[in-house]
Amino acid sequence: MSLLALKTSVQQPDAVAVAQRLALRFAENAANCDRTGTFPADHFHALFEAGLLGLVTARDHGGAGAGLETAQAVISAIAAGEPSTALVLAMHYSVHATISRGTWPPDLAARVLEANRRGPALLNNAQAEPGMGSPAHGGRPATTARREGGAWVVNGRKSFVTGLPGLAFAIVLALTEEERPRLIQLLVPLDSPGVSQVKTWDAAGMHATASDDLVLHDVRIPLGDLVAEQPADEPLRRDEAGGHVFFTLLSAVYHGVAVSARDDLLRHLTRHTPTSLGSPLSSIPRLQEGLGDIEILLATNARLLRSVGRDVDDGRGVGTDPLVLRHVVIDNAVRVTDLALELGGNRGLRRDHHLERHHRDALTARAHAPQAHMIRSMLGKAAIARAT
Repeated sequence: MSLLALKTSVQQPDAVAVAQRLALRFAENAANCDRTGTFPADHFHALFEAGLLGLVTARDHGGAGAGLETAQAVISAIAAGEPSTALVLAMHYSVHATISRGTWPPDLAARVLEANRRGPALLNNAQAEPGMGSPAHGGRPATTARREGGAWVVNGRKSFVTGLPGLAFAIVLALTEEERPRLIQLLVPLDSPGVSQVKTWDAAGMHATASDDLVLHDVRIPLGDLVAEQPADEPLRRDEAGGHVFFTLLSAVYHGVAVSARDDLLRHLTRHTPTSLGSPLSSIPRLQEGLGDIEILLATNARLLRSVGRDVDDGRGVGTDPLVLRHVVIDNAVRVTDLALELGGNRGLRRDHHLERHHRDALTARAHAPQAHMIRSMLGKAAIARAT
């Protein structure tokens, strides 16, 4: 099967194999992406040409119609090469999976799908703000939308917009200036007048996600371009099915980071032969046992990702399992990269061995809402409710 054929037809082994080949190319640029924080636009042109930007788009709309099990495997493969690319792609897939479930207004869905067929037309949500933080913590956005003629006039600033320099659209959460305010989510083309970007992303890792601030100054959006709306006095509504996809794909990114750390560690341990030892470092029992710990953690992650992905695809109820998956997989990924640093010794801290970069990238996962402590609290309260 050719790469371009993936735009209309795909099977999991084909899509994953294509992703693995692209990941090898992306890996050559990964250290530079980390050093410079430059958004890797060329990676997304390659993903488009391979048909992978439409992986989860329904076949009727020109996509591959792949399910969550395939998508998470593709995301992990890309992340093993260059994880910032994978995180932006995971966000893109999450929104397109929602569109494929028919929850968007048809005209907005058609606009986004057509753009995604023509070229790399990435999109993501823009919800967090400097003052509010993530909507997961509650609170109303400071971003406002007022009606003026046939348009919404939007003003505000959004933070941590993953992949911002490469996005064609953002789904902006705003509070309406009405007698009875609403929370609305507007589809905002990022080439609209009044849209600007401020480079603010300076985290420990995942530098090339360029998760910068989006600034909106009197941006005019047609009144009908609402993705969702609800009363402002209710907690922000979340699509349960969308959450299953998002948590699985998010976790798949950091599993890919951990796999890359394992692979780089193995290269070091099997190729480096100290003169005092006379054999490769991999012959040392302590290091063999440490590698065994890593293999157990990775196998656990891979099994969880496949299992939850398959259950979602088959329509089986998964309850809170995607939240558990997000907690376990990310914790395990951080532990893998931590072990890789420890087992790599002094060389593990050298940038040319990449282990410290993998560790920084994995640590960044802990900032994604809901954080681990929130997940534990939710699950604990649910257990108490069942027992009383």
